[in-house]
Amino acid sequence: MKSLYNENDAKQFISKYSSIPEEMALRVYTSRLIGRDSNLVLHSGGNTSVKLRMKNIFGDIQDVIFVKGSGRDLSSIEPEGFAGLNLELIQRLRKLENMADEEMENQLLINKQDAKDPDPSVEALLHAFLPHKYIDHAHADSILVLTGQNRAHDLLKDVLGPKIAVLPYVMSGFPLAKDVAALYEANPDVEAVIIMNHGIFTFGENAKTSYELMIDYVHKAESYIRSKMPAEISSKEPEDRGAAVEKINTDASRIAQIIRGVCACRNSEGRLRRFYTEIRQSSDIVSLSLSEKAAGICRSGAITPDHVIHTKNHALYLESLPEGEDELRQAISGAVDLYKKEYNKYFQNHVQKRNTAAAMDPCPRICLVRGIGLIALGFTRKSARIAADIAEHTFRVKIQADAVGGYIPISESHIFDMEYWDLQQKKLHVARTPKLAGQIALVTGGGGAIGFGIADRLLAKGAMVVISDIDTSGLKKVKSILSERHDKSRVESIVCDVTKFESVENTFAEIGKRAGGVDIVIPNAGVAHVAKIEDLEADHFNKVIAVNLMGTFNVIKASIPIFKRQGTGGNIVLISSKNVFDPGAAFGAYSATKAAAHQISKIAALELAEIGVRVNMVNPDAVFENQNISSKLWDLIGPDRMKSRGLDPEGLKEYYRQRNLLKISVLAEHVGNAVVFFAADETPTTGATIPVDGGVPAAFPR
Repeated sequence: MKSLYNENDAKQFISKYSSIPEEMALRVYTSRLIGRDSNLVLHSGGNTSVKLRMKNIFGDIQDVIFVKGSGRDLSSIEPEGFAGLNLELIQRLRKLENMADEEMENQLLINKQDAKDPDPSVEALLHAFLPHKYIDHAHADSILVLTGQNRAHDLLKDVLGPKIAVLPYVMSGFPLAKDVAALYEANPDVEAVIIMNHGIFTFGENAKTSYELMIDYVHKAESYIRSKMPAEISSKEPEDRGAAVEKINTDASRIAQIIRGVCACRNSEGRLRRFYTEIRQSSDIVSLSLSEKAAGICRSGAITPDHVIHTKNHALYLESLPEGEDELRQAISGAVDLYKKEYNKYFQNHVQKRNTAAAMDPCPRICLVRGIGLIALGFTRKSARIAADIAEHTFRVKIQADAVGGYIPISESHIFDMEYWDLQQKKLHVARTPKLAGQIALVTGGGGAIGFGIADRLLAKGAMVVISDIDTSGLKKVKSILSERHDKSRVESIVCDVTKFESVENTFAEIGKRAGGVDIVIPNAGVAHVAKIEDLEADHFNKVIAVNLMGTFNVIKASIPIFKRQGTGGNIVLISSKNVFDPGAAFGAYSATKAAAHQISKIAALELAEIGVRVNMVNPDAVFENQNISSKLWDLIGPDRMKSRGLDPEGLKEYYRQRNLLKISVLAEHVGNAVVFFAADETPTTGATIPVDGGVPAAFPR
């Protein structure tokens, strides 16, 4: 590891943040240097601080410490990401013999300089009790490798030199802050403090010194570890590598779908809470999954208690999986059930110590699958990715620790203390989840107006949405708009040709690989052709059949194995048409194929009810462009309709508005709202049709 500190970059930060003290600008700069290196910290891990002298509201000079806000990410932190605290008052707390966590939190909050500042890091007292101007803290991988060894104290001294102090593991908070301060006062020449199974603190009177001491000590640890690692053995790539990789990817998607379904659980409201998955298949992780040490490494515990709220203490190892669908689901379900039992036993063994009222869900967050790689789970895509990132680093640290001398895990008691610590659990608490949170939807024909409206409403209710289309430019435009409106991590796009069953199957497999499966399927892709029957060419009719009927058939058929693997039910909502009940002359190809798709969906409702999948239909009419995204149907038939009625584009819209009973313009978002109604399972309904047409009597469902 090398220092990334650059004087020109530092000056640019000072210039960029010219309205704040120079020392604070440099604090932001070196914090980001630490945060950008995943070998030092991951996501919101680590913390930094700086002590300044500033005027208060009365013009008096006072000492203030700015410490990273709890949960803030060092890699992108801004000055507003630090909490300013009255240093003199905070330092006086050290005189206390004991202080409950609740009181510590209270003191940190009431001593903030600005009510708008974020909640301070739980290690704010440690930063305050040390005298240094700048303090940096990281959960560096290489340091954790060394602290996870037998005789770790002596090893750390031998590898890192005499200017470090080492402290046994103590949970973050008031006791740790007092212990570190006392340790430093007894050893005032030290440059760094290392806490077993927790990480490293470095300090200095300027930002560069504190940062570069961190880098120097981590570099020493890395060099030592590298000297103990066995030489890599190169292997010849198999000739059929492409086919092998394709099979692994397909298997990974299947397994993710099953794991996701097996781990789904009910929340306090009785609503099914689903997971997202994140798959990692780097060569070293796959090699580990094939190693005889894999099971032991999965059971050997977290490398630091700070990670456990994201990953739990143990990973689930899936070693031998059968090929058959039923047997595969049974094997995974059995392994997850065993994991849950062990977690519940762990909870019962330690619950009295912290007087915790209820256990968190007992499902694994990390699965290592033999020959496949790592599958992480999370209730949001972000949490699944965080868990995957931490797990990758955890596995690599354990491999390195084993090469150095053998990994010794931290005690379960310490793990439980951190996992059920109120101040840690607050990082996981989120606002009331929307109706479709955790669900994954596929919308075909996603590059058009109605597809956009459906995706927009599903996203607004918390779902992740995959839009698909063969129109790549339309798909790109819709994805861009949706990503600006909503959390972009919940927006995906895949090019798919619904007329080809293999393309549809591949789309579902890709969704499984990206996020774990699918819960809501919206066959929406459609085309039209204007011609009277006597003028309708067979080729044209067949093209409309291929998209409207066979496309619907392909999407429904390909979704069934995924619904079965997950075992959590789901929803298929066909975007049908008013023309099913009220066809129009010269519009036979469209009307007939939409009616056929409508009918095959009713058959699906009959057949899929036994696996909890509801199939319903939405019949829109006269939906024009939306957010400058054109309706492909009206692009085709609009000119003919305007010509026959002597209308311009606005006149045509008004004609259709006046035609319905409610005299209302039907929008794509109205169609989306109908889809959301079905997808949210608000009523026990399947095989139903909702008209979204403003009221066209001839199209009333019969």
